[in-house]
Amino acid sequence: QVQLVESGGGLVQPGGSLRLSCAAAGFTFSDAVMSWYRQAPGKERELVAAIRTTDDITNYADSVKGRSTISRDNAKNTVFLQMNSLKPEDTAVYYCKAVIFRAGTYWGQGTQVTVSS
Repeated sequence: QVQLVESGGGLVQPGGSLRLSCAAAGFTFSDAVMSWYRQAPGKERELVAAIRTTDDITNYADSVKGRSTISRDNAKNTVFLQMNSLKPEDTAVYYCKAVIFRAGTYWGQGTQVTVSS
């Protein structure tokens, strides 16, 4: 079955960096559009970044553009989110999402990112 396992979250000071990972299994990685979403307390889940694994076309939310980079390692079936210059407003649970051709949409369990001094 499809599995998405996020890791790399934690507590970081403002201005710091984190690299989130999402290890995928149970589907052909190149058949999916992979993305990162986040949800802060009391707010709706929002797109952070997405990458099309066939051609590396990426898309970013305005709030993280220039500070974050999404990438993938097809050999390891893993997608990454490098986040720099973190701000307190980046605090949220970050979720990995896979939209798989002819198979549907799947979510990981989430990883907490807290930006605080």
